[in-house]
Amino acid sequence: MRAPAMRRSAVLLSAIALVLTACGGGGAGRGGGGIGDGGDGVLNLGYVLPETGQLASLGAPQIESVKLAIEEINDAGGVLGQPIPEAVSTDEGGQPEVAVRSAGEVLSRGVDAVIGAAASSMSLAIIDNVTGSGVVQCSASNTAATFTDYPDSGLYFRTAPSDNLQAAALSKVITGDGHERVAVVARDDDYGRGLLESTTKALESSGATVVLGETYAPESESFDQLTRKLRDADPDAVVVVAFEEGAKVLQAMIEAGVGPRDLGVYGADGLRNTELPEMVSADDRGALAGMKGTAPTADNDEYRERLRKFAPDLREIQFAPQAYDCVTIIALAVEAAQSDDPTVFAAEINRVTRDGEKCTSFAECKKLLDRGEDIDYDGVSGPLEFTEQGEPDKGVFDVYAYDESGELQVVGTREESSN
Repeated sequence: MRAPAMRRSAVLLSAIALVLTACGGGGAGRGGGGIGDGGDGVLNLGYVLPETGQLASLGAPQIESVKLAIEEINDAGGVLGQPIPEAVSTDEGGQPEVAVRSAGEVLSRGVDAVIGAAASSMSLAIIDNVTGSGVVQCSASNTAATFTDYPDSGLYFRTAPSDNLQAAALSKVITGDGHERVAVVARDDDYGRGLLESTTKALESSGATVVLGETYAPESESFDQLTRKLRDADPDAVVVVAFEEGAKVLQAMIEAGVGPRDLGVYGADGLRNTELPEMVSADDRGALAGMKGTAPTADNDEYRERLRKFAPDLREIQFAPQAYDCVTIIALAVEAAQSDDPTVFAAEINRVTRDGEKCTSFAECKKLLDRGEDIDYDGVSGPLEFTEQGEPDKGVFDVYAYDESGELQVVGTREESSN
């Protein structure tokens, strides 16, 4: 029935033994008691997500999705017969030291699982603290390939597909548009460097020539040196791997004559933002017309309507479905394990996403679990089908584009698989 997760189970047992040894087998730590004690019967969640800083636009949809998931799970009877309490909320803040303090605050409140962080670099700052405390971590938007084989004691998961999959999708969009000489510029952090490397490999495998691969300091005041290098490289397309600072990069590219009206310009998930045209040029919202990019899909009309009814002021929904799925698979894993102890239910997280009876909501999946059935939860972000490493083995990516009026349009989708 359920496929074994031997690697993660072995790692979990080792982690439990290490923590028990370090604590003298005592009961310090999580909520209802010590590691491995079976939990206290209540699933407690917290999040470390950006309420301020450069990624604040990605924080709001994830935070509201966490709240919506909790509400809908509680409406379906809760977990282990108990409602999930309001999530402990903290700000990722866009700075590692802020994220670390926030993670410490969440952990001090005895949570069983942490949702977040949003940025790969922020998760790298907190993952050792979270998983080292015997607590599950699930990110909806960490895409850096680093996490695939990260030594996380079998406690870190993500619902966003790896950048290795996004790079494959992005390169096919670029070469499909007929571009052959591509420059890739990326912010100098784990996300940027990783996507630069994987996109370069994917482009070269598709027959394109990468004429420039360059990183930049995201806090830079001027990007003139970067745009000079772009002009000198003479590309017919440019990939920009950025977050909010990408608006300044694009402004500099437009001023240097290497913007979307001059050649092909492409972004990734960090530049999928309905407000980007306004940020680049308030006077010319069509300045990005023709720019394309890829991002993990948010194109679920039914979920979009549910979320906007729940949080009507939301303008952006990027990574919202993935955050909802983080909460749902954790809740289902707790039901499958009949324990809210993270070191117990973590082993069920991969299993509830594959090789069982298909179901698409907590309520539907719980009914199957109550009958002793194995389940395969297909989320609002799409089929998850987690690998042994705790991440989707497939990625569905929206192909987005900005039109002459500055509107963001989904113009297609691409599916990539790790197999």
